[in-house]
Amino acid sequence: MIATAQSIEDLTLNITEEIHVKAPIAVTFAALLEELGPAFQNMEGQSMMAKIEPWPGGRWYRDLGDGNGHFWGVVQAIKKPTLLEITGPLMMSYAVVSNVQYRLSEEAGGTLIKFHHQAFGQIDQGYREGMPKGWRTIGERIRTRAEAADKK
Repeated sequence: MIATAQSIEDLTLNITEEIHVKAPIAVTFAALLEELGPAFQNMEGQSMMAKIEPWPGGRWYRDLGDGNGHFWGVVQAIKKPTLLEITGPLMMSYAVVSNVQYRLSEEAGGTLIKFHHQAFGQIDQGYREGMPKGWRTIGERIRTRAEAADKK
C-alpha cells in the first residue's frame, strides 16, 4: 500500500455562481425544486430520474427503480423560498463530501440566486473540470423554467 500526501488545494473544490431570474422568488424556488427533482437531466439532456424530498433530512437521489439508485445528499437546511442546502457526496462515488447552497433573494425585476458548492475529499479531475459547467447549466435551466412559469 502506498500513501500519498496531497495539498489542501488538491482536496477542495469551490464553485460560486449568481443567477439573475426575471421571476418572483416563490416561482424561482419552485423551479429550483423541479430542476433538482423530476426535471433533472444530464449534460446530454437525458433524465437522471432524480428525486428531492424538500424538508430537513430529506434525500436527494436517483431512483433507478426496483430499489436501485444513487444517494447524492440530504437536505441540511431549507427555508422556503429563500434557502436550499444539501450535504452529501453528490454524484461522486468516492471519499468526498459536498455542501451545496442555493440562497434566493428578491431583487429589482425578480430573484437573485447565489449558488455555492464546496467539496472536500478525493475529487476526480474529471469532476473538478466538469462541475462548473454542469452547475451553470442547471442554473440556466432553473432560470428558464422560472421565467417561463411566470409568463403563464
